[in-house]
Amino acid sequence: MLHLIFQSPIETATLERMDGGDVAVFFENSLFRLLDTDALAEALTEKLKCNRLCVLADDLAVRGIAPDELTSGLEIIEYAELVSLTVDNAVIQSWT
Repeated sequence: MLHLIFQSPIETATLERMDGGDVAVFFENSLFRLLDTDALAEALTEKLKCNRLCVLADDLAVRGIAPDELTSGLEIIEYAELVSLTVDNAVIQSWT
């Protein structure tokens, strides 16, 4: 399943609803909760053990967030990869 997460702030319950192998892409202001200094960093690190967590490069640039400010292990993707993820995942859940 592909999770599109627009929530700001991100609810930990959203992360808990992800099954192993699911992919999440974070958008817009949800990126501010992905910083390695945020309280959510530990939960994200745990999720990365069995899930792929991604952010759009353009969303990072617009918000002035440098890649090295993110929780380690998050993938930075371009729109083409987002399109591939939507094609590859039959079930998509949006969290707003």
